[in-house]
Amino acid sequence: MSKKEENDIPIEIKSEESKSTPEIDEEKIEEEIEEIETEDIVEKLKEQLEAEKNKVLEYENKLKHTLADFQNLERKTKSNIEYGVNTKIDQFMLDFLQIYDDFVRAKEVFSNNDVSTEGLDSIVRNMESLLTKYHVLPIDALGEIFDPKLHEAISVIEDPSLDDDTITKEIRKGYISHNRVIRPALVEISKKSKSG
Repeated sequence: MSKKEENDIPIEIKSEESKSTPEIDEEKIEEEIEEIETEDIVEKLKEQLEAEKNKVLEYENKLKHTLADFQNLERKTKSNIEYGVNTKIDQFMLDFLQIYDDFVRAKEVFSNNDVSTEGLDSIVRNMESLLTKYHVLPIDALGEIFDPKLHEAISVIEDPSLDDDTITKEIRKGYISHNRVIRPALVEISKKSKSG
C-alpha cells in the first residue's frame, strides 16, 4: 500500500434513500395543530354562545317584567283617571239634581195653586233629557223591597198587609249613573205589627 492509501480513511457514502432518521411530515403536523386549535376555538365558541343565550333569556325576562309593570301601571292610571272623572261628574250631577228637585217642587207648588207651569214644564223636561243623555237614571223605589245599596230608609210604618221592608213612600228620588248609585232614594218602609 502506498502512503497515500494508508492515510485515506474509507468513507462510506449512503444514498438519501438509506437514511435512518425518520422523515418529518410537516403538512400532517400542521393539520394536527390546526385540528387542535379548531377544537379549542369551537369549544370556546360554544361557551360564548351558551353565555349569550343566558343573557338573552335574562334580558327577555327583564323585558317581560318591565312590560307587565307597564301594563299594570297603565291599567292603574286609567282606573285612577276614570275614578277621578266619575267622582267629579257624580258631584256635579248631585248638585244638578238638587236644582232639578227645586224645579220639580216649584212646579208642584204652582200646579197646586192653579198657576200656569208651562215654562217650568219645559225646563223640567229639558233637565230630564239632560239626565237621560248622560245616563243618570232614577231608581225605582215605590212598592219595591228595601235594598240598602239603592235605598236609605228614614222612617218605618206598621202595616200588616205588606211584607216587611216594602217601600211605602218615596221621600226623595234616588239616581244611578253607569251602574253606580250617585244618590240613594230616601224612603219609608213597612214592618208587620209586632202584636200580630
